[in-house]
Amino acid sequence: MAGAIASRMSFSSLKRKQPKTFTVRIVTMDAEMEFSCEVKWKGKDLFDLVCRTLGLRETWFFGLQYTIKDTVAWLKMDKKVLDHDVPTEEPVTFHFLAKFYPENAEEELVQEITQHLFFLQVKKQILDEKIYCPPEASVLLASYAVQAKHPACISICLPAFHGAFSLPPELILPLLAKQRLRIALDLSSAEGSRADSGEYGDYDPSVHKRGFLAQEELLPKRVINLYQMTPEMWEERITAWYAEHRGRARDEAEMEYLKIAQDLEMYGVNYFAIKNKKGTELLLGVDALGLHIYDPENRLTPKISFPWNEIRNISYSDKEFTIKPLDKKIDVFKFNSSKLRVNKLILQLCIGNHDLFMRRRKADSLEVQQMKAQAREEKARKQMERQRLAREKQMREEAERTRDELERRLLQLKEEATMANEALMRSEETADLLAEKAQITEEEAKLLAQKAAEAEQEMQRIKATAIRTEEEKRLMEQKVLEAEMLALKMAEESERRAKEADQLKQDLQEARESERRAKQKLLEITSKSSYTPMNSSTTTLPADLPSFISESLSFDFKDTDMKRLSMEIEKEKVEYMEKSKHLQEQLNELKTEIEALKLKERETALDILHSENADRGNSKHNTIKKTSPEPEHEAKQAPKGK
Repeated sequence: MAGAIASRMSFSSLKRKQPKTFTVRIVTMDAEMEFSCEVKWKGKDLFDLVCRTLGLRETWFFGLQYTIKDTVAWLKMDKKVLDHDVPTEEPVTFHFLAKFYPENAEEELVQEITQHLFFLQVKKQILDEKIYCPPEASVLLASYAVQAKHPACISICLPAFHGAFSLPPELILPLLAKQRLRIALDLSSAEGSRADSGEYGDYDPSVHKRGFLAQEELLPKRVINLYQMTPEMWEERITAWYAEHRGRARDEAEMEYLKIAQDLEMYGVNYFAIKNKKGTELLLGVDALGLHIYDPENRLTPKISFPWNEIRNISYSDKEFTIKPLDKKIDVFKFNSSKLRVNKLILQLCIGNHDLFMRRRKADSLEVQQMKAQAREEKARKQMERQRLAREKQMREEAERTRDELERRLLQLKEEATMANEALMRSEETADLLAEKAQITEEEAKLLAQKAAEAEQEMQRIKATAIRTEEEKRLMEQKVLEAEMLALKMAEESERRAKEADQLKQDLQEARESERRAKQKLLEITSKSSYTPMNSSTTTLPADLPSFISESLSFDFKDTDMKRLSMEIEKEKVEYMEKSKHLQEQLNELKTEIEALKLKERETALDILHSENADRGNSKHNTIKKTSPEPEHEAKQAPKGK
């Protein structure tokens, strides 16, 4: 009995010691993951696990988002996961998204995975029309999105999961015991062909036939509905720009996309409905540059802006926010929001964006310096690898062109030899015919000469015969005359036949000379064609080419390589300025081209506002400068109705 009680107590004790877990589903922009988490885990434990699984080190941009009562919320790092107002049904779903946006994507985003996640999120926001994008810029961004859908594109690198094992010991055991990871890549098949997997890479007219973008969502529906253009017309314009991106890697195309998108007015802005002290409905925009106050009907142009470097502090009491400018001569701006949960979210975004704003203006931390150094080395390595591959490709193409040229030349020589052989055969046949004809003519000439001699003998015999009567004499004279005329004709005919025989002999001699020249030419062509294939085989050597290239183009990282890379980077800066000018010209050209097809009645309020801003020459950054409060213009400090 005592043993049974003791065993039951030990079993209960063991049961209490076993950690309780719950299932969490993490949804990224192109993947889903499931984890078994302990109930005692805080938000930071789960967030770190996700970041390690993704191989992500630039964690300060991201967060885990969830929805509660139609309101967006973010998982707090210092609070237990289950202490949040999350749904109780398992698996508990969180969305791994960018919470804060960089001011300059090219300078701040170091890792490729960070850049890729930002690219996917911004692209979705533009297609979902959460970020307004003008039509001509939409076409350009679509062309970069097609280039970014590269065969080398793998959204999440599974080996990065090894980073999860740097967790504390108390987290490793449940992770090893119950961890379940499910990756849903945005590719149809890793082993499939480029066409089957929806991957494009560099534009190739022989591969990318008309209609190859028919199934892709590349443009906002607002843009498509605004113009009288068929899908084929849109594809033609996207493809024209896509062809110009040849040679760009996936990460380069994604960065070009972000560099264009970050200049859009609604990029990175979180909007919240607020009211000022007089109850006027307004919108508060929070982004990497500061706080902005908008009219609810105009999310593009703020009525007033407070850059982070001009804000002394932001205080929050109950539902009222107070923005105190650094310049005490400028009035304080106060506003209210409707929900307490929204107020907390506004405060989180303000604190986080301000911290990043100040962080950018300080020297990089050791971790960031290390990441940037690694990124530079990786970029240099990839660039040199791309150059090496480009050289190999060029050499291979040159070898193939040489081989094709030699094959073409060989075929041409074979055709010439065949024609010469046929001509020789025809010459031989002609010479035989001429020789036979000359022999016949010569025999005819001999026969005629013999007949002429016989006629002469007959004439002499007739003359010697005495004709006694006049009639006989006359008849004899007539016969003699006829015989003389016949002899004369026979002599002329014999002379003509002799000339024909001489001419035929001359033709025969010329035919034999032509035959001799044809044989000589055939001999020359035969000797040349027998030499050329040997040269062709020794020139191309397609099977041995890769090994030769790999030996001759091996490289190490040396100072000379880095210096050359630095010079190339400087050169790229100059080229970038030229490309920017060219890009603007192309955008204006496309805008003018499709303007005639626009349906004015379908223009949205944002389309009209953007056109007005463009006509005034207003951009995102100079608008913020213009709308910043100044002491001498107190009338412009607050929206109407404050």
